[in-house]
Amino acid sequence: MTQASPFGYRRVVPSVALPATGSSPRTLPRDVRAIVLVHVLLLVGGTVAVLLPSPAQGWGVLACVVGYNVALPVVAARVGRADWVALWAFLLPVSVFQVLPDWVLADLVGTLRFPDVGGPRIDDVIPVAMAGMWVPPLFASVALAAGSPARAAALAVGIFLGSELLAPVIDLWAPAGDTTRTLGVALYVLPAEAALGWAAATGFLLTRDRPGAARVGAALAVSTFYLGALVLAHFLVDVAGWRITT
Repeated sequence: MTQASPFGYRRVVPSVALPATGSSPRTLPRDVRAIVLVHVLLLVGGTVAVLLPSPAQGWGVLACVVGYNVALPVVAARVGRADWVALWAFLLPVSVFQVLPDWVLADLVGTLRFPDVGGPRIDDVIPVAMAGMWVPPLFASVALAAGSPARAAALAVGIFLGSELLAPVIDLWAPAGDTTRTLGVALYVLPAEAALGWAAATGFLLTRDRPGAARVGAALAVSTFYLGALVLAHFLVDVAGWRITT
């Protein structure tokens, strides 16, 4: 028979009675508890890392990001969640390609900056850690969306809004230039991040069973779509005069 997973994907389970494992109906399933623990450990490790002085802070953040991206698929495989492993395998190249939109914003558009708190950087602009840092919020957005790109978009807005509020405080990144802001958040990024959540969920659903090259191509398409959404949103929110002239 089939059984709906807590995050919406469906998996086949044997229709036989299983021995009791000591869990009650009120406790989270073992697989969910395991994946939640991975994210709790990331939060704890990240908190310790950002409290370190530079340059140890940058290296600590990089270590947390690498550790998370190693632990997530290993834990997911150990608890029998091939769907989560597949989602991670799609989101990792998305996260790597996300360096490109960040680079454009920081080095061309001028609306984003990354404080130098230590660790390796790309062209002295973006921390290498950013290449894997997009996986946690996108994993949560897509997994919790239960296969719905619209829900992934809504979840992405909430999750990334929290990130945008926190990042300048802990020196991960900060808005720059002439942008419309509320509580320190550049407003143009929010619709673009909703578009990113939608695109990531859609790309994963369409290419999950395709060859690796197709999945990597879809990952690049997701980041390219996000870059276009960023530039368009920045233009509409911060540049366009919305006037009709003759």
